[in-house]
Amino acid sequence: MPKRPAILLVDDEPNVLSALRRLLHSAPYQILTANSGAAALEVLVAHEVDLIISDMRMPGMSGAELLSRAQALYPDCMRILLTGYSEIDAVARAVNEGGIYRYLNKPWDEHDLLLTIRQALEQRRLRSETARLLLLTQQQNDQLAAFNAELEAKVKSRTEEIRQTVMFLEDAQRDLKRGFMTMVQVGASMIELRCGAIGGESHRVGQLAKHLALALGLDGLDAQDLYFAGLLHGIGKLSLPDEILHKSIDRMTPAEANTYYRHPLRAQMLLTPVAQLNPVAHIIRHQYERFNGRGIPDGLAEGNIPLGSRILAVARDFEGLQSGAITRERLLAEQAAELIKMQSGLRYDPQVVEQFLELLKDPSLLGGSTPFQQVASGQLKSGMRLADDLRTGRGVLLMTKGSVVSDYQVSVVRRYEAQEETPFTILIETSDAHPVTRQDAA
Repeated sequence: MPKRPAILLVDDEPNVLSALRRLLHSAPYQILTANSGAAALEVLVAHEVDLIISDMRMPGMSGAELLSRAQALYPDCMRILLTGYSEIDAVARAVNEGGIYRYLNKPWDEHDLLLTIRQALEQRRLRSETARLLLLTQQQNDQLAAFNAELEAKVKSRTEEIRQTVMFLEDAQRDLKRGFMTMVQVGASMIELRCGAIGGESHRVGQLAKHLALALGLDGLDAQDLYFAGLLHGIGKLSLPDEILHKSIDRMTPAEANTYYRHPLRAQMLLTPVAQLNPVAHIIRHQYERFNGRGIPDGLAEGNIPLGSRILAVARDFEGLQSGAITRERLLAEQAAELIKMQSGLRYDPQVVEQFLELLKDPSLLGGSTPFQQVASGQLKSGMRLADDLRTGRGVLLMTKGSVVSDYQVSVVRRYEAQEETPFTILIETSDAHPVTRQDAA
């Protein structure tokens, strides 16, 4: 049930108070009375009053003075002054100084007085409601500000968690890629050990194939596949007997050659379970197709041969002619390049050969521009970054290019070098403005 508004009636004449009480008897108000200004102040202390109706002329404390004090003590309480016509000047001062809502002349008009009381109480209610809503709005604004601050902190915290997670996943992905790359390189080293190839031969084939792919406009992923194909192009040879493995191709019998040229098919079967290497396996399968259509295993010709296979054939044979894998006598790089040029259009794709010869004119296009210097194993320190693969004298891969050396790896390199009694070629990256070249290092 809503609280009834409290009205304090103040007059020193009992009959006036009785008249006012009778007038308001049937109205929904709580009526309080006082016969002086001092008594009215005591009532205000004891009760919450919504409206004061006071006579102007009273002994001891005038109505104007009472209402002025009430304004200072209880500013939300509405104030009405009853006065005679002769007190108009004092009333004007009371209105200005005491913040009186209205004043009414004696004798009052009952209808006018009741209407004024209703209007005063309504204004009091509106002021109170406005203050309540302002307070509520301020509280809600404070709560919203606190919520926004908390939400912002949570968003910031969550964003940082996501950033850390993304960084972790990116690092993990890089580690996986690096680990996968290293395992492929280790596999290439195992192939070379089994086949008696010169250490790092597969890596050189892969590097040349990759740079040829880039020079011919292939994207980075295709170039990476060519690098893997170069590393693993001989993995099918692991199934060949020793008497074939250790012969150059020009010394093989027709039966031996037929067995040898089928190693790419075995390579494809070996690599099939590794989904990431399926494109690589496809390149390796067709590496012995010939541009004129007289190759194996499918007799493909010209553009029907996968471009990766055409690139791999040039890179593989350039290295094989120099290592003695194709002819019993090893050729110099210039001689190998000239022989490949002579077979352009027959064995090799002319476009690939043309780009290959261009690359040979500018070694920097083959990735040899990274500044590096050669150090002895005794100078190798933790934190150094390798500018090239680190291999033993027999070609076994110990660490891959770009690896950052740890204290443990330093000790391993020195121990292996002591066992082989042959100094390792160790190249590290350097920021020197005048880097050492491979020729200088030699």
